[in-house]
Amino acid sequence: MSDNSHLAAFVRTEEAPSLPPPSSAAGPIKWMRDNLFATPANAVLTIVAVLVIYKVLSGILPWMLAGVWDSPSLAACREILDGKSAACFAVLTERWNQLIFGFKYPVDLYWRPAIVLILFFAAAAPVLFFDLPRKLLVITALFPFIAYWLIWGGSVSTPILAFAGVVVGYLVYSRFVAQNFAIGFFGGVAAALIFWGIGGAVLPDSTIAEGAMRSVPSRDLGGFMLNMMLGVTCVSLSVPIGIALALGRQSSMPLIKYVCVVFIEFVRGVPLITLLFVASVMLAYFFPPDATVDLFLRVVIMITLFSAAYIAEVIRGGLAALPTGQYEAADSLGLDYAQAMRLIILPQALKISIPGIVNVAVGLFKDTTLVSVISMFDLVGMIRGPILASAEWNGVYWELFGCAALLFFVVCYGISQYSQWLERRLATDHR
Repeated sequence: MSDNSHLAAFVRTEEAPSLPPPSSAAGPIKWMRDNLFATPANAVLTIVAVLVIYKVLSGILPWMLAGVWDSPSLAACREILDGKSAACFAVLTERWNQLIFGFKYPVDLYWRPAIVLILFFAAAAPVLFFDLPRKLLVITALFPFIAYWLIWGGSVSTPILAFAGVVVGYLVYSRFVAQNFAIGFFGGVAAALIFWGIGGAVLPDSTIAEGAMRSVPSRDLGGFMLNMMLGVTCVSLSVPIGIALALGRQSSMPLIKYVCVVFIEFVRGVPLITLLFVASVMLAYFFPPDATVDLFLRVVIMITLFSAAYIAEVIRGGLAALPTGQYEAADSLGLDYAQAMRLIILPQALKISIPGIVNVAVGLFKDTTLVSVISMFDLVGMIRGPILASAEWNGVYWELFGCAALLFFVVCYGISQYSQWLERRLATDHR
């Protein structure tokens, strides 16, 4: 009898390892086929775009890579290039301090705004990323007063009294807001302003008071530092003012409603450059005759009011997008107006309004370059004024304005990316 055991079927006792997918079904090839060459029209557009990008980079990259970074003047830079077409980046290495800090800010005090920048990231972190411990909000609360003292210097009594005014204003607000929202809000603001004024009047420029630091007048501020200061200050102030204007526009009290409507429509119908000229020339007439209101403060007031009007309309759109059931739910819970707005209405409206608020913030930050028309030497003002007016660098344009564009792009792109992350985190497309 023959042995046929070798003809028995083989039964695998373990699962066979899976084979990798074909190269056309995964990886870069699949991505390119799905996104770049999905249809004949997409393929044509992809090829045209690649050719355009190649043409642009083939002209820009050699110009940048062959650039000169060490030269005392444009003439010396051209001698080094010896007729070749290349960038003269030496103007950035020679005048970087003026581009960042302006041409009047004392060189030996650069460490002060540098510390402020580091503190700014520490103060903004607990506000932007709400997963961090709430105890870090102490840094956020103290940052404006520390930053003011470091950048402008002077007596430490000014920021201390200003901080005391904010504390008193908060206590007034928290005491009266349960009874009357308007009294609590405006009473708190008035108390804060009174203490801030006292702080500005007591030893503003003293060099003998304890804790005094070398004073730097506002006219010595400049460069990209000035753009950052205006952008951060005006955006931070315009958001709460915009919320108050949006709520006031929806108020049932005719006086408050029409005042807010007139203010919003008037400001939105006037160019920002006009308001800056008003801040530079006419705003001083609204203060007491002997008062010397700083130009920086006047510009902050006008830019803040300008952006607050736009933010108010953005938030009003968010409030209008909420269903009436949300307001009815707040009433059914027995909440008063302030509690309903703080706990139910505004959190939802602000989530919906995130893209619009970010759009206004980005536009506001770029519009800070308009202060150069009223003799404030921001980044663009430094380029158009002292740097290009100097004999050493007269004629350098692409390198300077390209550097300015890069700085603004980095900040604006960072704001945009954060807003997209925040939208995904809060899931603003779901109720």
